Amino acid sequence: MQGEKGYTVKPRKFFHYASGAIALALVLSSCAGSPSIDASTGASRAAYAPAKTGEIAIINTNDSHGAVLPTDGSGGLAERASFIASVRNEYPSVLLLDAGDINTGTALSNMFKGEIDVKAYNMMGYDAVAFGNHEFDRPLATLKAQMKLARFPFISANVRYRDGRYLGKPWIIKEYGDIRVGVFALTTRRTPVIARPDGSLEFADELEAAREAVKELRTNKGCDVVIALTHLGLVKEADGHVTSEDLAREVDGIDLIIDGHSHTFLDAPRIAGNTPIVTAGEFGKFEGKGIMKIENGTISSFEWKPVAINAKGSATYPPDPAVTAMIAPYRAKAEASLKEIIAETTAPFEFGDRLSRKKEIALGDMVTDGAMWYARSVLGKNADFAFTNGGGIRAELPAGRITREQIATVLPFDNWLYLAQMKGSDVIRLFEFIASIKQGAGAWAQVSAEARYTIDYTANVESGTLKGLTIGGKPVDPAATYTVVTNDYVLSGGDGYAIMKSAVEAYNTSTTLRDAIIAYATTKKTLKPVTDGRITIVGGMSIP
Repeated sequence: MQGEKGYTVKPRKFFHYASGAIALALVLSSCAGSPSIDASTGASRAAYAPAKTGEIAIINTNDSHGAVLPTDGSGGLAERASFIASVRNEYPSVLLLDAGDINTGTALSNMFKGEIDVKAYNMMGYDAVAFGNHEFDRPLATLKAQMKLARFPFISANVRYRDGRYLGKPWIIKEYGDIRVGVFALTTRRTPVIARPDGSLEFADELEAAREAVKELRTNKGCDVVIALTHLGLVKEADGHVTSEDLAREVDGIDLIIDGHSHTFLDAPRIAGNTPIVTAGEFGKFEGKGIMKIENGTISSFEWKPVAINAKGSATYPPDPAVTAMIAPYRAKAEASLKEIIAETTAPFEFGDRLSRKKEIALGDMVTDGAMWYARSVLGKNADFAFTNGGGIRAELPAGRITREQIATVLPFDNWLYLAQMKGSDVIRLFEFIASIKQGAGAWAQVSAEARYTIDYTANVESGTLKGLTIGGKPVDPAATYTVVTNDYVLSGGDGYAIMKSAVEAYNTSTTLRDAIIAYATTKKTLKPVTDGRITIVGGMSIP
């Protein structure tokens, strides 16, 4: 049959979609409690009076990235807590889920390794959080400490130890009256490429893991509703990348997909393969709110909208006092060092819609030129050029006085600055790979002033062609040896930079890229946002 948006829905379901501002909530009108059931127990359900009829309020978030405090007036953990409390006051049954990447973002969160975020999620009463790729930026011991602190499970049906054990749980089961809801999670298999997971872990095929989870939840656990909590994204980053739309089209039996990873903002569910997909942007600026009604064990309607968690000059949701009090001592401790003013900018360094992944930007020039300055001026090394993956740059620098915290927010990753030697022939291969990267992917490179080249996308907008490469004003000599400055993530092959594994005599400066740029900014005092044409793009995407 046809839904009111004109799409064909599954015969056993009817979906109705509504657009709006941010928040996700599931409510079952006749339920009193909602106990979690361990996936391994398969505990039998108790008998309840209403025959599988009620409504569930679902609240969904994703890609929080350490946004402890509001970003430009939006979001903030304490403010999000107030919104969630308002939904709980309105609906007796709520399912609260996060699609991953609560880690790696603001300096305040990074300083305490996500401890603030996990404690706040405990206080908000999250039912489950999917493993995002950024949960694997730090050593596994850090993630395990977060898992131990959490009063909610981290879940993923495709992240396992190599001996077959799951890292967290594959799914959770919630009961609302006599309605049973199963939630399984998936983590993108690109994680070993774009993060640094421990070698003891493996990431199974997402589609195979999903089919196994759906079968287990529906057939063996008797779930009436199955939700996929996915850290897959809606933007295909590379060949073989499984997105949530791919999942919806390829795997039957999923009633709702709650997505994260690509930071996509939707004002209404996206339909793929008859399955609705929802996602709530980034940094907790929005939360998804969905109301699912169930009659006689089948979904009769589902309405969802994104709810804005405040905006500049408008505070619909005041900060929750308890969460604010929890954050306060962390904030006080951090501010002493983070608030130190170290430089001044003459104008904003733009970042926009992650422009470091799409074109040369002044912020990318500053970071890579700063890395070269550190190698040459502080370490006394005769480096030839520097480059970094654009995905490692995460925010703009505003105009005016700049603090350590703002630099740490631009460069949130604990990446060590490395120097390594490469043959000229491998340098050419490196830049051929850089040119082949799709605009928008985190691997897209920013380079120092010593490197100049053109990427021509006219023949293939998905993969460009390298032209006119020079280092230090000269064509690259295949037989010569070049000293490259980059970060340990890229050097180890992260973001697909397998060619970097051919580098030799790698030297760890024992300084993070972030601290090197703080030193650079402190020395320069004044930073001007300018570009010099070191990267020329022909026929690429239209960039706002």
